[in-house]
Amino acid sequence: MLLNKAVCNVIASLIYARRFEYGDPSLINMLTTLEENMGENTGLLPEVLNTFPILLRIPGLANKVFPAQKTFMTMVDALLAEHRRTWDVDKPPQSLTDAFLAEMEKAKGKPESSFNDANLRLVVSDLFGAGIVTTSTTLSWALLLMILHPDVQRRVQQEIDEVLGQARHPEMADQGRMPYTNAVIHEVQRFADIVPLNLPHLTSRDIEVQDFHIPKGTMLITNLSSVLKDETVWEKPLHFHPEHFLDAQGHFVKHEAFMPFSAGRRICLGEPLARMELFLFFTCLLQRFSFSVPDGQPRPSDQGIFALPVFPKPYQLCVAVR
Repeated sequence: MLLNKAVCNVIASLIYARRFEYGDPSLINMLTTLEENMGENTGLLPEVLNTFPILLRIPGLANKVFPAQKTFMTMVDALLAEHRRTWDVDKPPQSLTDAFLAEMEKAKGKPESSFNDANLRLVVSDLFGAGIVTTSTTLSWALLLMILHPDVQRRVQQEIDEVLGQARHPEMADQGRMPYTNAVIHEVQRFADIVPLNLPHLTSRDIEVQDFHIPKGTMLITNLSSVLKDETVWEKPLHFHPEHFLDAQGHFVKHEAFMPFSAGRRICLGEPLARMELFLFFTCLLQRFSFSVPDGQPRPSDQGIFALPVFPKPYQLCVAVR
């Protein structure tokens, strides 16, 4: 929950130019509902509805199967309504919502425009849904892997101390001088593989792929695990091994098969932001704290719980100020 709150405030700053206090009940309620919403996408009935979406036309069925989704969208609507009340059309945009509302004003009388209430609602909900849980889940995996591999944690902290020390906060400009830390973050993403089947995509035209004809309008589900765990590419595909992203001289190397954000023209739009968040959060945490398995506790599992995204199994850790 702490990680969710921290990442949520990054997204909220972009969308609304505001942040929530960590004890704000509305923030806690929204994040709890968002997690429940993510959990609603797995299970027998959701899978049946994904296979036969025509069933969603049955009145009231969607709300019964996906109650948290409806609750979350109600929260999004309330935030947007509040933002509209305080929005000043004459001021320069301070957030994404401001900019979107300004474009909506310009598009009045143009029914073909995509700048409308329905799309604003979807953009905001997508940013909250995709931008919070995925990044915080990756950070949860990162902390788990640090307590399971204390040697890696010590080496990251050594690099942090050499480049940053304890007084200065990390900046993105530091990433190029921290190849091992960068390699560890990439390996966390590769190993955790939190969206193994990507998200569904639809073909916009007829295409031929390796002699297979795929008609326009076909839904495609791409197996990202097939490249992130490809034994022909990675030395230890099923193990956490930061050296996957380092050459013999210790320089950072990014493989073509590294695609946790997917690839091509439909690559995740949030990739640049997520990369910045992961580097800054992870580096800040290991600069200030050391993490370990609690005394007397069994070694946690590094196997995930298949959901959207793939979460690490619940674990406990000890945090010590460095």
